[in-house]
Amino acid sequence: MADADLHALPALLDADDPALYTVHQPQGASPYLLLADHAGQQVPRALAGLGLPQVELDRHIGWDIGIAGTTRALAERLDAWAIEQTYSRLLIDCNRPLASPTLIPEVSDHTVVPGNAGLSAAQRQQRIDAIHAPYHARIDAELDARRDAGRPTLLVMMHSFTPAMNGMQRPWHAGVLYHQDTRFAHALLQALRDEGDLVVGDNEPYSVSSTSDYAVPVHGEGRGLVHVELEIRQDLIADAAGQQAWADRLARIFSALQPGLLAAGRPASTHGVDLLAIPQ
Repeated sequence: MADADLHALPALLDADDPALYTVHQPQGASPYLLLADHAGQQVPRALAGLGLPQVELDRHIGWDIGIAGTTRALAERLDAWAIEQTYSRLLIDCNRPLASPTLIPEVSDHTVVPGNAGLSAAQRQQRIDAIHAPYHARIDAELDARRDAGRPTLLVMMHSFTPAMNGMQRPWHAGVLYHQDTRFAHALLQALRDEGDLVVGDNEPYSVSSTSDYAVPVHGEGRGLVHVELEIRQDLIADAAGQQAWADRLARIFSALQPGLLAAGRPASTHGVDLLAIPQ
């Protein structure tokens, strides 16, 4: 695809469109760092709602209902750096690798998305360049800065899931998702189950892979960070009261887990000697 093809397209975002992302607690002192890839439901004015009525963008297909407020409240309680992405996952899904067939879905949960039909390679690349790439570049910049400053990072990908999908009810209150690295996931799974009032999914209602997800393989596993993806059922955080209650619960749990997770993220050593550097 030639650059000329991209330059020939009208601009995707203009001055009246909202900012791509919002960073909360930018000077946060916590080792926790929160990502909310599906926090927003905005569509650039130029794309006229992708041809959908607002009621469709308000559904779970348009965003992760409740996760923006939950993430903001949790970031405040933990004093943790957090980022929420502004634009609808129907425009481009920022938790998908670029080769994923659901990066820009033409159909989502039986809803046809007219604005995504028959896109050219240049139109797809424009959305990547305008939304996906700069959002993840901002995350990379923060993670690079923390690494360079010698600050530990405990990475949490914040998501929510619909209570019913394809006619099936989902019994879980929350789900703990992971791929190859289970350090954070297994600890969080046990802590949530120990609450006594929750049904918690172990890689349910979704599982993570390098072909279906972006944040875990790239920001988590790719950097060797202690990380987890957390899913909360949307009816539990659909209003402010639910969001505050879950932020309270998660802040308490994350604070309790923090010492063990930080220890899990440190290289094996004894008396200041790196065991990995000792010939075996």
